[in-house]
Amino acid sequence: MSTTAPVPHSTETVNGGGSLIDSPRPTRSAPTDQSASSDRPFVRYLWAVTRLCMGWTFLWAFIDKTFGLGHGTPSDGAWIDGGNPTEGFLSGSVGPFSSFYQEIAGTGVVNLLFMVGLLGIGVALLLGIAMRPACIAGATMLVLMWSASLPPENNLFLDDHIILALLLIGLAAVGAGKTLGLGERWARTAVVRRYSWLA
Repeated sequence: MSTTAPVPHSTETVNGGGSLIDSPRPTRSAPTDQSASSDRPFVRYLWAVTRLCMGWTFLWAFIDKTFGLGHGTPSDGAWIDGGNPTEGFLSGSVGPFSSFYQEIAGTGVVNLLFMVGLLGIGVALLLGIAMRPACIAGATMLVLMWSASLPPENNLFLDDHIILALLLIGLAAVGAGKTLGLGERWARTAVVRRYSWLA
């Protein structure tokens, strides 16, 4: 009568003689890529410098349109002298929303909202405070400007307004106000502890 030999457990030979029955193989954890960490000083400072550049972009637009410094706004178009900071851009609007933008171009409320937005977003980004509301407001403003000139001149649908809007969202997501800014102190204020969306 034939017999079937039992199937041996998997073994691992050690030093050519003994064996370890069912000894688990040691597992190796995948190496972590420290270069991808957003906590690295280089990455934090890169985001911080980007934040400062974006802040200056918004603040400079406010200063130039307010005082007509001649870089983007002629001296006779200064807001403080009765100039219309939104009329030129919105009155030349094209695309599916052109009738709406042309209708509101140069109105007092639109001018005020636009200029206050430029100032508030620029100051918040430069100081690194109120990053969430500032970046959301800035991204919204950029998307509205994008929608006022559709389709873009050099692309089917994408232009720098959308890219900069995404960049602003990224600044808020990584907490870019904490490096070279007052983000840490701002987060500890009573109002931010109570209303976290202001961080």
